[in-house]
Amino acid sequence: MRAAEQWEEKGWYQMRRHWRYSGIAFGLIAALLTGCSADSKESIAMQDQIYADEAMPADATASGENYQEITENAFCDTVQQPVSTFSADVDTASYSNLRRMIRWGYRMADIPADAVRVEELVNYFSYDYRLPGGDEPFGVTMQVAECPWNTEHQLLSIGLKSQDIDFTEAKPSNLVFLLDVSGSMQDADKLPLLQQAFTMLSENLTAKDRISIVTYAGSDAVLLEGCPGDQSTVISAALSDLQASGSTNGSAGIETAYALAEKFYLEDGNNRVILATDGDLNVGVTSEHALSELISRKKESGVYLTALGFGTGNLQDNKLETLADDGNGMYAYIDSVTEARKVLVEELGANMVTVAEDVKLQATFSPAQVAQYRLIGYENRLLSQEDFEDDTKDAGEIGAGHTVTALYELVLTDQALAPENADAWMTLDVRYKKPHAKTSQLLEYQLLASDYTDFPSEDFQFASCVAQFGMIVRNSAYCGGSVLQDVRERLNAMGEQTDVYRAEFCDLVNTLEE
Repeated sequence: MRAAEQWEEKGWYQMRRHWRYSGIAFGLIAALLTGCSADSKESIAMQDQIYADEAMPADATASGENYQEITENAFCDTVQQPVSTFSADVDTASYSNLRRMIRWGYRMADIPADAVRVEELVNYFSYDYRLPGGDEPFGVTMQVAECPWNTEHQLLSIGLKSQDIDFTEAKPSNLVFLLDVSGSMQDADKLPLLQQAFTMLSENLTAKDRISIVTYAGSDAVLLEGCPGDQSTVISAALSDLQASGSTNGSAGIETAYALAEKFYLEDGNNRVILATDGDLNVGVTSEHALSELISRKKESGVYLTALGFGTGNLQDNKLETLADDGNGMYAYIDSVTEARKVLVEELGANMVTVAEDVKLQATFSPAQVAQYRLIGYENRLLSQEDFEDDTKDAGEIGAGHTVTALYELVLTDQALAPENADAWMTLDVRYKKPHAKTSQLLEYQLLASDYTDFPSEDFQFASCVAQFGMIVRNSAYCGGSVLQDVRERLNAMGEQTDVYRAEFCDLVNTLEE
């Protein structure tokens, strides 16, 4: 019996709001998978329905949700500081969390500025960058065009893209589901949604995979140990029996999960703990620092951590992001069945199979060509220049099929666009490690005047729209006085988006009220 049928027998569909994540959501999934513009509109309408019965909390900014403070990157004088270094980032939680707020009816003033990480908004979407060639783990694409929100400046796009894989043909996976079943998880957009999400994941596993399930509340419990991945009925049954109650002891659960991951460790496989919670780890080791230390120690054994956030009211976004970073994994926020399918089915390879570790980017700008530059976003991913060559310094991971996009706003010198100029504007160094390697490898690329265009690609235009939108919502000092209408007009000029996720973004921009 499938999980949805089991839940229906138990009367779970009578729960408050649960309908939003059942029939409507599954109809939405069907529309999403078609990928055509007409169905995109239909799916957006369904998404509106999903959130229609939700009211915005009385005081959105005073809820129990916590976000890391962000101080936006400023312009750097190239003569004084020609080098910019940062870690690759493929987290997407900020976008889906922002989408949830907009669908609930938040006005722009209601949205906490620190909940908006611009690079995560941009990296939520896939882009048609150059695929890797030869022994490269990823291809690199660079393009420069006029900056949409400040026409006196230019915008540089740097894109990395890894080769996609069929997860069912990938190396075997040893996955431990570490699931929060504390009392705070009882709402329909928490545990019931979690159950559906992990059921979908389990249906895409094979006999070579191993699944363990650990739950934690007042104490931790082991529901499955090393179950073959093709036993989806067994896995679904274990998930369907979960109930939310008690306090939270995340530290005990984490220790148990890592012990199981090490017990069933696959030498040539993907070993990973997947933590799913609203972030309310309020018993035991509760400090962000202590939990980060624990997870950082465990990753040295080759077991990585993926963090999935659920629900509202208790979301500890700052903590979950840090745990995922320290555990060599990604952090996503699951606001609907649609997002669960995107993260755990459509992008399963990208999110679970690492192709490059400790990926660092270092841009060295030529003062003769670039007078000033500003990295847009990545504030919590900045590295010192010395960190770039330090192989002990942790950085971001890139999974199979991932794209990574970074944007710089540039102030060029008069020399840069001179017809006879053949000098490099910037040298991009990318350092990475192969999975589980101790020593990094270096790739080098150059940005030339020939990379400038008056006709930027559709990917460039869309990514810049997303970045502009994020800066406007954050009330950034660097968005050149842009307003939402500016983004709407730019998106309209691009024409109808056939990709469902891009179409949904257009709808969000039109929905948000200033």
